[in-house]
Order: sequence, then C-alpha cells, then structure tokens
Amino acid sequence: MIDFFRAIHEAPFLRYALIVGLLASVSLGVVGSYVVTRRITYIAAAISHCVLGGIGAAYYLNVAQGLKWCDPLYGAMAAALLSAVIIGMVSLYARQREDTVISAMWAVGMAVGLLFFAKTPGYVGPAMSYLFGDILLISAQDVWLVAVMDVVVVALGLGFYPKLLAVCFDDEFTELRGVKVKLYYLLLLCLTALTVVLLVRVVGIVLVIALLTLPAAVAGHFAQRLWQMMLVAVLCSMLFVTTGLAVSYPLDLPSGPVIILIAGAVYLAVALVTRLWRRH
Repeated sequence: MIDFFRAIHEAPFLRYALIVGLLASVSLGVVGSYVVTRRITYIAAAISHCVLGGIGAAYYLNVAQGLKWCDPLYGAMAAALLSAVIIGMVSLYARQREDTVISAMWAVGMAVGLLFFAKTPGYVGPAMSYLFGDILLISAQDVWLVAVMDVVVVALGLGFYPKLLAVCFDDEFTELRGVKVKLYYLLLLCLTALTVVLLVRVVGIVLVIALLTLPAAVAGHFAQRLWQMMLVAVLCSMLFVTTGLAVSYPLDLPSGPVIILIAGAVYLAVALVTRLWRRH
C-alpha cells in the first residue's frame, strides 16, 4: 500500500484514477442512499446495463465514422437518461408490465451495445473496459467530465433533498400534500442514471450496481437519518475505492473487482457484527 501512495506522485494515471474514484464517491453516497431507501436497486441495475447501448453507439461513431467529438461517456449519458425516463414512466403508469419491460430494456441495451462494438473495426478492448471497468485508463479529460457531472448530481440530489426524502419514504402522503411525486421520482431515476455513468469507468457496468448499493447498505447500519446515511456512505465509498486501488495496483489485479470484494467483505462483516450485537 505504501508503494501505491509513492507511485501516485510519479504516475499521472494513478492520480487520475484516485481523483475520479473520490469524486464518484460523493455522488455515490448521495444517490446510492436514495436508491437503497427507495428500494429501486433492480431499476438502477437495468439502467446500468442499458448504458452499454449508448457506449457502443458512441464508440462506433467515434471510430468507424470519424466523429472524434463523440466520446463514449456522452453516449452512456444519453442512454442512461433515456432509459431512466422510459423505465420511470413504465413503473408509474404500467405497473402490471413493469418487470417485463425493465427486463427487456436490460437485455436490449446490452445487445445493442455489443452489436455496435462488433461492427467497430479494430481492438475490442474498450468493450471489456466498460463492461468490467478499468479505472487506470482514466484520462485528464475524463476527470473534468466526471467532476462536472458530479457537481450536477450532488447539487440536484441535495438541492431537492426534502422532496426526494419524502418520495423515498411515503410517496402517497407526499402527493396528498401537493408535491409532484411523479416528477421527483423521475428526477431520482435520472440522478441514478448519471451516477451509473460516473461509476462505469470505476468498476464497469457488470459491477456498478454493487458499488451503488454496498456503501449505502453499510451506512444504513450506523445512521438513523438519511443525511447521516449519505455522509457515512460517501466516506465508505472513498475508503473502498482508495483501498481497492492500493491493493490491486502492486498485485497487478483489476481494480474494479478488488474494490467490490472489499466493499462486499465490509458489508458482510458489519451485517454479521450488527446482528450478533442485537442478539446480546
């Protein structure tokens, strides 16, 4: 671990990776707490897998069609927001078909992305990096893009905190009070979509839902209020990302899975200790 912190001063890509991980942790703690509290983990997972369709389309346009401005993260953002709105509308107005539509979008999003990657000439490595994550490929441009998205997500997540808090705990009573519950529910899904995009480069699409929920789940054992849960989740996420990078770098292991394993181990340990403590 000491070697890792020494290498940060010498290797820019490690600094970029750590900065992006810490920035994403802020949004992760805020939005992840909403997701766990509102119990929309399944919807968040579907959005994360739909992202691959946008990434694949943007990558195809970038490489095969020469549109160099079309960064895969732009495609990810567009696909995430579009899928969030569609899934949100389905969950609000067609509950009897909700599971079917969400599952279909999950599969179609993945299929579209893989087809675009298959038709893009050249190396297919980027597809794997987006599926399983490779935070060490972060560039300076990615850092700025993530920083801007992070500010937007946190500003909206905290700016509408009272409304989103009410939607998470009692949407029926909140609607009776005159609050536009459906609008704020869609806002929550859009914030979830943007957070998913932030996490794609950290742990990849396959593992994103774990990092979105585990820090908040750990925080839930120590916090009694939602804002406390958010704060603890942010700190936990920063700890998981930093420790995962520090462990994986000297061992030459993929950082995404290591981060998730550490987060999962901490969650299981906290859940076990909490259960034993309550018994006594």
